[in-house]
Amino acid sequence: MATTPSVVLVTGTSSGIGRAIAERFVADGSVVVAASRRPTEIDGVTWKPLDVSDSAAVDALVAEIVDHHGRLDIVVNNAGVQVEKTLADTSDEDYDLVMDTNVRGVFHVARAAVRRMREQGSGVIVNVGSTAATHADHGMAVYNASKGAVQALTRAIAIDHGRDGIRCVAVAPGWVMTDMADAAFDLADDPAAARAAAEARHPVGRMGRPEDIANAVAWLASDEAGYASGSVFTIDGGAMAQSPVSAA
Repeated sequence: MATTPSVVLVTGTSSGIGRAIAERFVADGSVVVAASRRPTEIDGVTWKPLDVSDSAAVDALVAEIVDHHGRLDIVVNNAGVQVEKTLADTSDEDYDLVMDTNVRGVFHVARAAVRRMREQGSGVIVNVGSTAATHADHGMAVYNASKGAVQALTRAIAIDHGRDGIRCVAVAPGWVMTDMADAAFDLADDPAAARAAAEARHPVGRMGRPEDIANAVAWLASDEAGYASGSVFTIDGGAMAQSPVSAA
């Protein structure tokens, strides 16, 4: 008997991790709606423009998806921005930019999804966090704080709505080679040397790739991970598992 394809919404899909996640769900046979500020062109994906900080726009898109497809099975909250500044150098505008996307945006999308998923009695929300939530990156004060909030919200959704048939988990990627990672390395006096040193500190011998995160997200959203909820899954090549003063 043929199974009905999952209907999936992925935010922040114009590049990097979000794009890889959308591509993975397409490869798995899902119906994928990609939402981002910048256009996303991926075979088999329907792209919709979206600013996740706009609650009315988020509610309208989720309603459109449910009206068109009859349901919304999986949501991946990946949209995010970063500002490479210490707390002392961070302006109010910087704070608003990061928090509006990384926290308010996750809240808007998750809230809209939960309201629809509760009606259908099932659904999975996967939030893309960061190891920066628990191991702060230098010069990214507000980004670190925003990812801590994502982890806390993930737990709240899981405990409040588990009995509605909704699972919520988060992934915490470490250093994954994307444009955002490049921006962080560019803060160093010698970006190439900083990148090489960071790679050498990973026990697996390399930095992450967007596909590494996409594979984990796909599994967590599947029925095989049906007992996983309220947890944060670190995917960092073992970087956070080691003592910071241990010898390589």
